Amino acid sequence: MRLAGSLQLALLLALSCGAAGLSIPLEVEQPPTIITHTSGPVIALPFDNSVTIGCEARGNPPPEYRWTKDGMDFTPPHITADKTHHTGGTFVLHNKHLFQFQGKYRCFAFNKLGTAMTEEIELMVPGVPKFPKEDIEPVVVKEGEPIVLKCDPPEGVGTRQIYWMSIGLQHIDQDDRVSMDLDGNLYFSNALQKDSRRDYCCFVSFSKIRAIVQKTAMAVVVKSLKPDNESADGSDATEAPPARIPGLLLPSGVQTEKVLLKGGDLRLECIPEGFPTPTVNWMKLGEKLPPRTTFNNFGKRLTIPAVDESDQGKYMCTARNSAGEAVHYFDVIVEEPPRWQTGPPRSQLTVIGSDVHVKCSVGGKPPPDITWRRNGEFFQDDPAGSRRVLDDTVVLHNARPEDSAVYQCEASSAHGSILANVNIMVTNVAPVILTSDYREYAVIVGGDVIMNCSVFSSPPPTISWAKDGSPETTKGERFFPLQNGALQIIRAEKDDSGEYVCAAFNMMGDSAVTAVLDVKDPTKIVAPPRDVQIVSGTTAQLMCQAEHDKSLRSTFEVVWRKDGEEIPLSFEENSRYVVDDGMLQIMNVNLSDQGIYSCIARTLLDEDSATALLTVLDVPDAPRNLQLSELQSPRNVSLSWVPGIDHNSSVTEFIVEYEESQWEPGRWRELQKVPGNQATAELALHGHLNYQFRVYAVNAVGPGPPSEPTERYKTPPAAPDRNPENIKIHGHLPHQMEISWEPLLPVEHNGPGLEYKVSYRKLGLEDHWKDHLVKRHSFVVRNTSTFVPYEIGIQSRNSHGWGPEPNVVTGYSGEDVPTAAPQDVAVEVINATVLRVSWTPVPPATVRGHLGGYNVHWSRKRSLLNPNRVFDDRQSLSFPGKRSNAIVPGLKPFAEYRLTVNVFNKKGNGPNSDPVTFNTPEGVPEQVPILTASNSQKDSVLLVWGPPLEANGILVGFLLKYHLINETTLEVVDSREMNITGADSTQWQLRGLEEGSLYRFHVSACTRAGCGPPLAHESATIAPERVESQQSNFSTHGWVIGTLCAVALLTLVTLMACFVRRNKGGKYAVKEKEDLHPDVESQGMNDDTFCEYSDSDEKPLKGSSLCSLNGNDTVGDSVSRDSLVDYADGEGEFNEDGSFIGEYSGHRHRGSVSEPNRTGPVVA
Repeated sequence: MRLAGSLQLALLLALSCGAAGLSIPLEVEQPPTIITHTSGPVIALPFDNSVTIGCEARGNPPPEYRWTKDGMDFTPPHITADKTHHTGGTFVLHNKHLFQFQGKYRCFAFNKLGTAMTEEIELMVPGVPKFPKEDIEPVVVKEGEPIVLKCDPPEGVGTRQIYWMSIGLQHIDQDDRVSMDLDGNLYFSNALQKDSRRDYCCFVSFSKIRAIVQKTAMAVVVKSLKPDNESADGSDATEAPPARIPGLLLPSGVQTEKVLLKGGDLRLECIPEGFPTPTVNWMKLGEKLPPRTTFNNFGKRLTIPAVDESDQGKYMCTARNSAGEAVHYFDVIVEEPPRWQTGPPRSQLTVIGSDVHVKCSVGGKPPPDITWRRNGEFFQDDPAGSRRVLDDTVVLHNARPEDSAVYQCEASSAHGSILANVNIMVTNVAPVILTSDYREYAVIVGGDVIMNCSVFSSPPPTISWAKDGSPETTKGERFFPLQNGALQIIRAEKDDSGEYVCAAFNMMGDSAVTAVLDVKDPTKIVAPPRDVQIVSGTTAQLMCQAEHDKSLRSTFEVVWRKDGEEIPLSFEENSRYVVDDGMLQIMNVNLSDQGIYSCIARTLLDEDSATALLTVLDVPDAPRNLQLSELQSPRNVSLSWVPGIDHNSSVTEFIVEYEESQWEPGRWRELQKVPGNQATAELALHGHLNYQFRVYAVNAVGPGPPSEPTERYKTPPAAPDRNPENIKIHGHLPHQMEISWEPLLPVEHNGPGLEYKVSYRKLGLEDHWKDHLVKRHSFVVRNTSTFVPYEIGIQSRNSHGWGPEPNVVTGYSGEDVPTAAPQDVAVEVINATVLRVSWTPVPPATVRGHLGGYNVHWSRKRSLLNPNRVFDDRQSLSFPGKRSNAIVPGLKPFAEYRLTVNVFNKKGNGPNSDPVTFNTPEGVPEQVPILTASNSQKDSVLLVWGPPLEANGILVGFLLKYHLINETTLEVVDSREMNITGADSTQWQLRGLEEGSLYRFHVSACTRAGCGPPLAHESATIAPERVESQQSNFSTHGWVIGTLCAVALLTLVTLMACFVRRNKGGKYAVKEKEDLHPDVESQGMNDDTFCEYSDSDEKPLKGSSLCSLNGNDTVGDSVSRDSLVDYADGEGEFNEDGSFIGEYSGHRHRGSVSEPNRTGPVVA
């Protein structure tokens, strides 16, 4: 029942929303309710083309309309209809017919259930205001008498402005003597001669209709009080008017009653006359004037805005001058138009048989008269019936359905009227649920939701809610039934999702609807934007990633705001703002982009936000207000400035620049750097320059713009502040000395006439200084001794004096080539390619210059292996500095050499020492040029090789190593080695091998100094099953094999002939000079000592590490993996002498070669 009572109250509240508007569904029959109508008065302006007067109502059946004009039925000329009404309630009046339609209109909207009406709507059609044409007699007065010029402005629309001017549109001056009242009349308290004129014009301006009208000009003649027979000589004399007691030109009489409406502005005027001009004072009898009182028009007008009852009473004005005073009383009465005391009466919905009371509570001053109507017709009291009219109340006893109607209450007084339409519906109706069935509601977890259930019924219904068929599910601390029938759920949970049923019933029936609630996941920002500092001109990126309920994907959006205002996004190419996948990019950032950025992720139901501060870093602004002031002297000044804005990056330094107009006008140069926390600099300036200065600031972003330059500042001339620097002494010729220096910069001259004094003398002799004045920055001293030390000083001077005392530097005169050769040259042979040479240094006096070092020259004269072979290999090395020994690398083994040493300086080389001759010992041979394996059998193979191209000594034999290889892993399974004696051996039949196995063979040549690098080759023995096939191929292709053997034999014979020819003394061109860097055998040695040197080449023939497998498998080892079995398969075959060696050609190397080797017998 509590809910039912609440709903009844809600229905009554709804009925009152539009005075007579009953907020019920249009499906239910109901009387008309006025929704809108034109408010009066309606003023038709002259330039309006038409005037529209409208009235609109709702009801069921749809209402029709009728109009009255001045209380009589009126048919509008042009009725407009809309979609919801059979007959429209709006009509249009056109300009040319407006005058005949002036009057008061009222709209009536009616259907079968009643009639609603509007207040009166007055249509006013004012004419164009104008003054009447009239002849106005001049106003003639004597001096001191008052004057009143009447304006009598015409009536017009809206506010008006009144002006008094001359024909020439010059304003008539107003003061305490001359003033205008609110009606536009012009008053003169006393006339003066200067008031005489014939063109007093009253102008009235109507701003609303944009019109100005002018009254006929009026003339004023002020007669003088001077006697008529007064001579012309006394024409300038004046006679004051006699004093006159004040009187009031406005208002007239002793007392005036002033009636105005509450809320209006009270204006009281007292305009006096008299001489001298009276002053006006105001007072309120019995109490003080309110604080908001103001005085205008030179104290003649009292104004109190927005008056109320407290402002009623008697007011008095007093006009006073030296002759007396006059008073006037105002009786002020504040009245009030009709008003609703508790609001307009409310419409009512009630059940049949109840009593209905409609009270029209109104107020006003004077009290308004109340008129009642029913459906627009006057409604009278029926003492004998059930319908009573008791002054301001209508009572319907035991109301019946036929009492349903629209009742009008109209309260009127002299100050206006108010009207209310009251819809009274007497009916019994079963519940009608206005909320649609299966309406869907969505709410975020933790949010509040209200599910509506708007019901119309009479009597009021009982409403209940249930979920899943059980009312218990909608009870609890989170569920609240509301007075309007809705159900509110607070702090919604996921389990609250589902279908809810709203049921309403009364004695006339029941009804129900279903509401569907979906509780959704909240929108949440999971990756908020972070504060960022960005350099101006670059691109800023702010990331904002959010999660949201999947069902709200279509309404999800990310909005960005800057400082609370949404960022305008554009898809144009030149747009600076780009949003993509939650990231805001700001292109070409500038200082205006700095601020707080808000990322708002929102859906239809909720939103989440996060903020980040974007700080824009930019170069500092230019300093300003540069000020120069002198310190101790005109050339020491202080420069101060006011730093500019640093744009969020602290200034690290200020750069002071200068520009001078004499040497480099327009070019700015850096003068001084100042720490960023200072704003002053002390500047030391050069003389005789016209300076101006500017400053710019530097921060982490970069240098900012420079300030405006200072005014020009001229320094006086002075002697030079410094002498030249970087003095250089050269001796390009033996008997002269060249002196040069860095000249002073032009700005350092400090005055005109700059030149330099060059002073010099021999060092250590205490000789007199020799001076020379020059203007250039170099000087040559001639006829000097060779390489003698001198003291030199350079001093600058100009026409204003000398520079400071110069610093003395030491230099030498010109050099010449050395005259002595090193003595006691000795050679110590370290190994076959390296030696140490030593000597006795030359005396310093013979160097005749700065010692450059020593040159070592050597040349190979002949080979010890072949004495008849002569060489002319010349090489040399330079060793800088003072030294007495050196290491010489890169020699050839087993050869005779010649060596000399000389000293050198910058001028050239001295004479060579006496030559020293020495021999180099034997070395290890070079690698054999070729190695092949042929004639492979089950357990043997024939190895053939060529002798080394450079034996580097006397060959004593060859070292053979062979290794059994695992063909799958290529690892060594077994290793063996053997020495082959005989320098001319070039082949070897190796037996005792495993059948069908892969072998790797290494052959290296040996001298008494050791064995050279090996050459490797891989080959395989033949498996037993392939022997028969090999023999068959041999017999089938015998002619092919014979041809190949012949070719191989011929090639081998040719190669041997070449070897023999070379070893018989043939000469070959060689390089004049070898590389200055040591060869492989001497790398890692120090130039001064051989303590770390080791001769790995001088090893015995057997057991030599150089010839071992581990030592040489990876150095200089070229491996051929051609299996000779392939040749045995039919592609080719060897004879037993292994003459297939002719298939290869040897490589040519620098130096001598070993003796030719003859083919040795095959060891079977």
